[in-house]
Formats: sequence, structure tokens, C-alpha cells
Amino acid sequence: MYEYDRGQYLLLMSECPCDVFDYFDVDYMHGLNVFDCKDHLNNTEQAYIAGWCNVSPKDGKHFVFINLSRCTDDVHTTALVMHEMMHMSFELHKDEEELITWAEQEAIEIVSLIKLL
Repeated sequence: MYEYDRGQYLLLMSECPCDVFDYFDVDYMHGLNVFDCKDHLNNTEQAYIAGWCNVSPKDGKHFVFINLSRCTDDVHTTALVMHEMMHMSFELHKDEEELITWAEQEAIEIVSLIKLL
């Protein structure tokens, strides 16, 4: 699991979507569970979790999880990351332009991080 403190949220990234449950040491979280995750066919085409924006069950801080196995090319990676950053930005911003611009800037930085892995 890759972990980055992004200040306003925690960025988590892994090849396995079930790792997010291990990270928080829980079996159930926000309507999802590790058992269904393990039973699901998780690959480059489908996954129990491709990306996830929510709050930590430990401390209530926002997190974003990116399933790296779904980051198969620049287009799909950018779309997935931008999708999750929009969710995160809705939690942090009210102004439309600020909301979109922040998500875009975060997506650029995160896609750049992913390309280094």
C-alpha cells in the first residue's frame, strides 16, 4: 500500500482493492466489506473497488483510494483519478471553479505519482 498525506486527505494506492480494509484494520466500511472484495474478480477490467473517496473509520479524516490495477493506460488512469478527486473536492469546496480546478490540479499530481511507481 502506498500512502501519501495530502494535507486535506490521505491518498492510498494499491494493486489490490482489498488492501484498503487491511489498512484500516476493518472487515466492513461504508457499506462495503472485505469478504465480498475477496470473492470478487479483481483485475484490469473489473474490480470491487476501482477508486474510493470516503472518511477513515479510525479518525474521520478523508481518504482517497486508487486501485492501481485499474490504471492500465494514461486515459483510464487520468479518468479514474479525476473521478475520485471530484468526489474529494465536493467535500472540500463549494465554489464551482475552485472545486473543478482543485480536482484537476490534484489529479495531475497523483497521475504523475502513479507514473513513477
